[in-house]
Amino acid sequence: MEENKTIFEILLVEDSPGYVRLMMETLKENSVPSNLSVVMDGMEALAFLQRKGDYIQAPRPDLILLDMNLPKMDGKEVLAEIKNDPDLKRIPVIILTTSSEDQDILKSYDMHVNCYITKPIDLDRFTAAVRSIADFWLTIVKLPPKELNPMTLY
Repeated sequence: MEENKTIFEILLVEDSPGYVRLMMETLKENSVPSNLSVVMDGMEALAFLQRKGDYIQAPRPDLILLDMNLPKMDGKEVLAEIKNDPDLKRIPVIILTTSSEDQDILKSYDMHVNCYITKPIDLDRFTAAVRSIADFWLTIVKLPPKELNPMTLY
């Protein structure tokens, strides 16, 4: 990513309208310089990422926030598709879900998720978690450049 880039592309894969609205409000209230794209199920997430159908002009996200419990295709299946795709695997994926089950956490890290966060139920804690995600992933971390074709690096 270029040092002077100020707007980050975030893809939120979330089927709960309440969490979507809360994420939008939290990013806006905390002045996170981002464009938030939202898809509601796993199949739609892959169409967005692969720029198919209605998503032919979709922006390439800098960061993916992925729920585990999704209709049509669950988060684990979406994560597997992302991490097995040479064009997508370098995009950081954060699991943001209600599950705190050890098996879900272990499976996600086995599949190369970059971060696993259990959604706080409390509004203040949720806001703090989103702020922490934005601070870390969009300010501190050096994200991979979008322009390079991963196949030309080898």
